[in-house]
Amino acid sequence: MKLYGYFRSSAAYRVRIALNLKQIDYEDGFIHLRKNEMRRDEFLQLNPQGLVPVLDDNGIILTQSISIIEYLEAKFPAPKLLPECEIDRAFVRSIALSIACDIHPLNNLRVLRYLTYNLNLDDETRNTWYRHWIEEEFQALETRLTASGNDGLYCFGSTPTMADVCLVPQMANARRFLSDLNDYPRLVEIDANCRKLKEFIKAAPENQPDAEN
Repeated sequence: MKLYGYFRSSAAYRVRIALNLKQIDYEDGFIHLRKNEMRRDEFLQLNPQGLVPVLDDNGIILTQSISIIEYLEAKFPAPKLLPECEIDRAFVRSIALSIACDIHPLNNLRVLRYLTYNLNLDDETRNTWYRHWIEEEFQALETRLTASGNDGLYCFGSTPTMADVCLVPQMANARRFLSDLNDYPRLVEIDANCRKLKEFIKAAPENQPDAEN
């Protein structure tokens, strides 16, 4: 397998975590987003959207992080990233999708670039935008996870799930943009527990070969 991604891409970060949890060996394909390498013809042939991640599984080309993780879950069912029970699976997916669909698209690099270069927002205003959408959704996630009654190490149960795979990269983004996380103790606790695991450590942006200062 070959994973095309960028060290700071939270979507690629999710897939790296999932691959590590499932102990799948893969080759890195580095796409430098800030140098617009995603707009090169050879990459657009893989993904006409010009977005990472892209997973090449022996010629099978997959895009969109959640879809890729679902594919890995089906092809490599152990360890499970989704619970057996339908209701529990729906809960885990809902947490993952709250992050992947409701936070991340508003804070994607291409959105931030549009705010900066097309709408002429200064850095402070742009970053306020970024933090607003993170904090609004984090409050909802904090409420849901606290109300769920699950007080284990992770979002659901005693092992990481797709929910944790999505949460940790978003928490990293929140810290990078100096979001105040004091109001989300459950999220902070889960994130800290995950980041103790070797699979999460290996996937972290700062531990990628293409990491920049």
